[in-house]
Amino acid sequence: MSPLTVFTVPTIANIENNALRQQLQQIIDLKTKPLGALGRLEVLALQLGMIQGTTAPQIAYPQIRVFAADHGLTKHGTSAYPSAVTAQMVYNFLQGGAAINVLARQHNIELKVVDAGVDTDFAPHSQLLDYKVRHGSRDALTGPAMTEGECLAALQNGMRVVENLPGNLLIVGEMGIGNTSAASLLLARLGDIPIADCIGRGTGLDDVGLQHKKNILTQVLERHSEAKAPLAALAALGGLEIAMMAGALIQAASERRILLMDGFIASVALLVAERLAPGVAQYAVFAHHSVEPGHTHLLKQLNAQPLLDMGMRLGEGSGAALAYPLLQSACAIVKEMASFNDAGISEQNH
Repeated sequence: MSPLTVFTVPTIANIENNALRQQLQQIIDLKTKPLGALGRLEVLALQLGMIQGTTAPQIAYPQIRVFAADHGLTKHGTSAYPSAVTAQMVYNFLQGGAAINVLARQHNIELKVVDAGVDTDFAPHSQLLDYKVRHGSRDALTGPAMTEGECLAALQNGMRVVENLPGNLLIVGEMGIGNTSAASLLLARLGDIPIADCIGRGTGLDDVGLQHKKNILTQVLERHSEAKAPLAALAALGGLEIAMMAGALIQAASERRILLMDGFIASVALLVAERLAPGVAQYAVFAHHSVEPGHTHLLKQLNAQPLLDMGMRLGEGSGAALAYPLLQSACAIVKEMASFNDAGISEQNH
């Protein structure tokens, strides 16, 4: 039996509850403001209440996990940076110097780095979680990026990262030179979108580099034309960190955590998770619209409207951390804002 056929998907609860939706909407509508005057903040508050199954949504002990891994495909020049930068950035995370470190400190969000498959062995560190499956994925141009067993191990390790975590909100970030290529390949295959529409400049490719990336990724898709099912596509085309993020998102949704989604690569992990465990995407709040071209197509696939559009393409979970205060505000409005009745103010005439 193929190892991938025994992947056990946890139960993902349906968040839809018409009675709760009506209760939440009434609470929001009766706040001291004209109907709908807080715009998308009201929509967000309603979504958070539905995810948590309560009329009093709140965020407790938010967590960021940055998943890092290397990619064998980079040997073909698909990235503007060498693979060594992955490990160098992990050290930067551990020293507290990356953008996501700054934003996590600002918003008091716990941050840890997960070694999903970096091609370097790290010394033990309090902020580093060792879930390494192998030293980088294989070259997807010559064979599957992962064996079925490695793909399954990455998914299960991602689930373990989330199990027993404190809090009720998860941000998954990533670091991996070459991971925009893996994400583009997965979007093209699972979303049935032309690869040219899924490819961006990643870490900063010029026009010649972008065309070369397109040529290589087209060949990879042809090489793995039979890998159409979600698990098969993930093993053949994906990265270890993308697989591990998908597992983390599945586990988090099964625990009714809020999934505050970052940009392109994290959202591809969500697409994989949704295909493996339908219902995961109900728990997602999309933080921002990445300038990576594939993200626009992916947001359409998931029928998602992101909160911010800041022209960002960094990854790491940075866009999600930036949007985090909006979720705090949405919860605070429900909890702390007076109703017309509380304040003795006359309601709008209907």
